[in-house]
Amino acid sequence: MPADIASLSYEQARDELVSVVAELEQGASTLERSLSLWERGEALARRCEEWLMGARERLEAARRQAPTS
Repeated sequence: MPADIASLSYEQARDELVSVVAELEQGASTLERSLSLWERGEALARRCEEWLMGARERLEAARRQAPTS
């Protein structure tokens, strides 16, 4: 994963992914540009997934530590 993507917050990665998808849907000017956008979109989607999985793990850990009544 590119370093610039690895440092993005979930919201930043999601917002950029939305922009990438919109540009792909409009039709990029060249095949090379389309491929570049697709690759970046894949990396952004992976970053979002990492954030979501991390959030899930944190929630599960908090639930395990919460006292039961």
